[in-house]
Parts: sequence; C-alpha cells; structure tokens
Amino acid sequence: MTSPELERLAEIGALKREPPSRTEFEGLLRSANARLHDAARADLAIESRFDLAYNASHALALAALRRLGYRSENRFLVFQTLSHTAGLEAADWRLLSKCHERRNLAEYEGIVDLEERLVADLLDVARKLLDAVSQLPSPQ
Repeated sequence: MTSPELERLAEIGALKREPPSRTEFEGLLRSANARLHDAARADLAIESRFDLAYNASHALALAALRRLGYRSENRFLVFQTLSHTAGLEAADWRLLSKCHERRNLAEYEGIVDLEERLVADLLDVARKLLDAVSQLPSPQ
C-alpha cells in the first residue's frame, strides 16, 4: 500500500525504498510511547519535555513511513509525508514543522525559544499521532 506522492518522492531520490521491518516498526512505537510518557512529566525542564515529545513524534512519523517501505534521511520530510502515511491533518504536521525549526535552532545555533503552549500542543499532536500509528497494521 503506497501513494503516488510517496512514489514520486522515491523516484526523485527524496525517499529510499526499503522493505519494512516489523521489529523496527514495533521498536519505534515502544520508543515513542516511553518518550511521550516522560514528556508529560511536569517536573522536567521545558527543554527536556520538548525534546522527548519531538523525538517521540519523529519516531512515530518514521514508523508510519517505514511501514510502507520507505526511508528518508531528512527529518522534515518524514513529517511532511504524514498526511500520506498516517492520515494526519495539515495543521498537525505544520505544528511538527514549527517544532522541527525550533529544534534545529536549539540544536545547531543554541537558541532555545520554547513556550509551555508549544510543548502542550506538541504533546497533543504526538498523542494523536501515536493513536493513528498504533491503529495501523504492523508490517509482516
């Protein structure tokens, strides 16, 4: 099961075709679940909660993409494909895009610009993504 959009991305080299792995898919789900659990801990610093929720979201987005037999080396593209891999609405992956930009600023330029509202919204989208990806059939 694939989409013409994902196939076009593979044809231009933005995605690589790679057989899906049930072990990888289930491992990404477990990792995301543990990170989301920890991201909800109010006693952690906002930066830690953001990192945990962002990385959980990436693991889930990657699981949805890998399940269909594709891989990307571009984290942003993994989020952009979510409407095709997990049925996520555009507003949700746009929030993930915003978080990706914030993550890059913190990671590569040392600029940490986080608000509680952003982290709460990220957690909401990550939980929605967990629900969507958990309902997808595992690869064989």
